[in-house]
Amino acid sequence: MSTPEIHAVQARYARRDNGADAQRYSLYANAAALQAQQERLHAMARLWRAHGWASLADRTLLEVGCGSGGNLLDLLRLGATPRLLGGIELLPERATAARALLPDGVTVLEGDACVVPVADASQQAVLAFTVFSSLLDPGYRQQFARTLWRWVAPGGGVLVYDLVVNNPHNPDVRKLPLDELRELFPRARLHSRRLTLAPPIARRLPAGLITPASLLLPPLRTHRLTWAVKPL
Repeated sequence: MSTPEIHAVQARYARRDNGADAQRYSLYANAAALQAQQERLHAMARLWRAHGWASLADRTLLEVGCGSGGNLLDLLRLGATPRLLGGIELLPERATAARALLPDGVTVLEGDACVVPVADASQQAVLAFTVFSSLLDPGYRQQFARTLWRWVAPGGGVLVYDLVVNNPHNPDVRKLPLDELRELFPRARLHSRRLTLAPPIARRLPAGLITPASLLLPPLRTHRLTWAVKPL
């Protein structure tokens, strides 16, 4: 049964202008979106290599809130094994798009992540990218974090990429500061770094200046990538 917060999330997404979002996040049309994706991929690879993973092959990986499958496709490019890769998506139309995009071996489940059947300690990494910031109910945020943590095998972790500042133009999201991440995953060892030059600024810059500006102006990075590791 869906919770009130899940119904609220569905309503928030329904209010969005999907055409505008598609253009804003297009890797082809938007240099800022492309730079943010590439920066995030480099940071993910560095975190996992530092964790001792020489490869993503033969690792169980699951993304919650997988949307239309773009991040899962990136994981395949990084070497993930399709039959061990999965996604969960709340919105039916996005889940359908992900299944159409991804190889048959990738499993995409549909529904509320807190009730989808995933075995405890079955995943070496669970990804949640800009999901927590879409959950405005503190109680559901805690339930969601407990669910993801339960799925992770000892020695694996939850990889969270999310906002560290509020968006004044979007009341449907709420920032996820590092202190709250520590509260949501109290037993985790956290490895974290700020990423992503503020999109309203990045979109106004020539493509060649986005990365230098992000390096020179770290306070203007609006997101954080955190690898929350479960002890062995």
